[in-house]
Amino acid sequence: MIVDHPTAQRRRWHWWTLDNAAGGLALDLGLYAVSATFAAITAVTSTLLPHRAWGAVAAVGYLLATLTVIAQLLLRRRSPTSRLTGLPARWAVTGLTWATTTLLPLAWQSIDRASGRTDRAQEEVLVVEHAGSRLLEHGTPYLGPDAIAALPPGEQLMGYTPYQPGMAMFGLPRALLDTWWTDSRVWFAVGTALALALAVAALRGTPITAGQATPAATQRRDAALLRGVQAATVLPICALTLATGGDDLPVLALCLLALTFAAADRPGRAGLAVGLAGALKLFAWPVALVLIAWGLTRRAGARVAAGAIGLPIAALLPALLVDRDALTENVLRFPLGHGLVTSPAQSPFPGYLIASALPAGRLIAAALLVAAGVAIAVRLARRPPRTAVATALICGYGLVAAIALMPTTRFGYLLYPLALLTWAPALHHPVDTPAAPVPDERSGRTTSA
Repeated sequence: MIVDHPTAQRRRWHWWTLDNAAGGLALDLGLYAVSATFAAITAVTSTLLPHRAWGAVAAVGYLLATLTVIAQLLLRRRSPTSRLTGLPARWAVTGLTWATTTLLPLAWQSIDRASGRTDRAQEEVLVVEHAGSRLLEHGTPYLGPDAIAALPPGEQLMGYTPYQPGMAMFGLPRALLDTWWTDSRVWFAVGTALALALAVAALRGTPITAGQATPAATQRRDAALLRGVQAATVLPICALTLATGGDDLPVLALCLLALTFAAADRPGRAGLAVGLAGALKLFAWPVALVLIAWGLTRRAGARVAAGAIGLPIAALLPALLVDRDALTENVLRFPLGHGLVTSPAQSPFPGYLIASALPAGRLIAAALLVAAGVAIAVRLARRPPRTAVATALICGYGLVAAIALMPTTRFGYLLYPLALLTWAPALHHPVDTPAAPVPDERSGRTTSA
């Protein structure tokens, strides 16, 4: 295992000190209080009806979590060693918060939609379910350009499926049975929970090097892991997305699982996990490329690439054989802005502003995006990431740059870099994490454990 530079260790120790304020409860309180405010504002001001419905339920869930953490802080002042304020209790609060702010509004909206409400799902839910039906009936989730052109002008956008073929699997339950639990969001949640559970189990199952297996080292790892799970579940941008649309969350969870396998030095499994994500959505492909670069530093690049590249190609082949034009129209032309209609994804990031305000703005934004990609590629070639932490950081910051410069983008895409960057501290190998200072009984000085 490669040990980080001492300066990096000191920076990491300072972050641990901040995150450990009041045993981690201080940041918990800030997270839940800000989230409650965001949900309440969304419930009142959002122009999207599924978002308003989410906010009305989630605001109560976040408020309950905020009050619970306040009670924990008060209890901690009276009894610092109480089990009700420790890490297991914080995990329990996180789980209950995810249930009340994500799973509950998701189930409520799915039941309402099954009862006939048409304002209880975002368009991507319908797109994925239509893709599942087409896959079952025709062997491809995509409509060809002629079929899309034959639709009424107001329905042509819904005729596109701008995802990889694997995403249609989440729409298959609805194609087989029309009920609330076959809503594609339910299966997005199942896939997300399963991938995150595997990631948590893999990190907790990574043995701590002999001589470093102290309670403090274990606590640091578990606390960082909890913060990473919070970023992928109860953070409002993730909770809102899963409850109302949801297609990004299983992709994100599989990317986190891939990075976790990298931290556990399992390159083959890392490739399979990110390959599954890449078979769902293009957003996982940059993560796959960085993971392959990481694998090359361990002479395991081929093992990573076998899954990271092989699975997406295997998913594309049937659609390519059934209808090549349909695949090209949905997966290439439409995302690049050359479809019969344009994507409604328009958030005021620099790439969109340049594309819409300047002459030849789309070309300028595309050139900037390519330049950012080249810069990252040069960085990977000159200094490939040698640890899972470095891999996660490159992926996170790289996606921030890509989202900022894409001519067509959405604010919700920020859930990827936010979760990746928050997950990174949990990927530190325990032997590389500085131990908590302990007193030296002979000299009275403080040394590292």
